[in-house]
Amino acid sequence: MSEAISDKARLLEELRRHIGDCRRCKLCATRTNIVFGEGDPDARVMFIGEGPGRDEDLQARPFVGRAGQLLTAIIEKGMNIPRADAYIANVVKCRPTIDLKFERDRPPEPDERDACGPFLLRQIEIVRPEVIITLGNPSTQYLLGIRQGITSIRGRWFSHNGIPVMPTYHPSYILRNGGDGSALKKDVWEDVKMVLTRLGGNLGEESGRNAFESLEDSPKRDTDVQGRLF
Repeated sequence: MSEAISDKARLLEELRRHIGDCRRCKLCATRTNIVFGEGDPDARVMFIGEGPGRDEDLQARPFVGRAGQLLTAIIEKGMNIPRADAYIANVVKCRPTIDLKFERDRPPEPDERDACGPFLLRQIEIVRPEVIITLGNPSTQYLLGIRQGITSIRGRWFSHNGIPVMPTYHPSYILRNGGDGSALKKDVWEDVKMVLTRLGGNLGEESGRNAFESLEDSPKRDTDVQGRLF
């Protein structure tokens, strides 16, 4: 590990220690774990979602449920890089649930974003990726300071402090809207191809299709509600 990468890892560790056993917003009342984020501190690409779901809350890791399996496939089969080489984080670090009942997920509320969002901004500042991919409405709207929905802006380049930002659909939105048969997967692959071009990649169409194979192989659960965030 180079000295520069070591410095980034150290700064991320310092940020995590600064967050501590966070009590800055009401989400602390129901969480199991803080989900800080994970990946290569020197990642070229950073993925940002809105908040952890049930599986993420239990494991203290971002994107490890069904939506996370799809995101991993997009990274590893579509972009042809190990998931560990990307950096993955969320706008809020604790699981937002309806009425804080810890049963159904929801998007983070303004006070929760205000309390936790600065930590995400600091993660971006430390990692300084070449490209950011925002997943879904909450992360896109927060990072870009816009109100438009993801369907109208995905596939277009934006910027955050000089870093190119590509908004695309959240993996759970794909799972909710057709899974393996969803027409949305083609849109996401088009977005990913634009990112690959920006990064100097040269992958074939078959690689992108492989990223969406066997989405329906994972068992569905009635309590899997990440898609309801949209």
